[in-house]
Amino acid sequence: MEINTRRSFFGKIAAMAAFITGAPKLFAQQAPSSGAPTPGGAPTGGPGSDRPRRNGGGGHTHNGIYYFSGTGSNDGYPKDDHVLVTDPFEKHVTRTMDALKKSVERAGGTMDSIINLQVFLCLPLADGVPMPTGKARFDAHKAQYDALNKIYGTYFSPGKAPSRACMALEWIPGDSLIEIVGSALVINPPAPPTPPAGE
Repeated sequence: MEINTRRSFFGKIAAMAAFITGAPKLFAQQAPSSGAPTPGGAPTGGPGSDRPRRNGGGGHTHNGIYYFSGTGSNDGYPKDDHVLVTDPFEKHVTRTMDALKKSVERAGGTMDSIINLQVFLCLPLADGVPMPTGKARFDAHKAQYDALNKIYGTYFSPGKAPSRACMALEWIPGDSLIEIVGSALVINPPAPPTPPAGE
């Protein structure tokens, strides 16, 4: 009982110290919501902004790091060119990696400047497609993992693949069988958008 109380007390003290020492810096670095460039150079959103959004992998830049989320196999593609959950898994991987590459490059990075990735995979949930159970389910996820690795490695220079975690889920939004989240070092910040003449 006494140990838990001490841990709780010291945990609270550490949390307060981190908040007090980090809060002024955090608030000072928050970007305005007017579409002005962030310290990393990428626009933050707002009217006329070319900031990446869900259709193309949403993300933002902070202190020279581009944080991206929700990049899937239909991001950046027009609605009439979307893949379905019943399409081959390899097609989902290739399109997701292509969308990720475009998103990172648009933010001023490269595939080799990616720091880390979290990759989420799921099996197709569709009428007429039986969901495997037991060992068959494990084997289906393992087959996806093996297919992912064959394609994934072709997007990075030798020895430059980032650290990565890979997880299996029940469902991913947007009819995608894969979704990627991560961060990349911005090595070539994009120029802020030029305001129209007369402003």
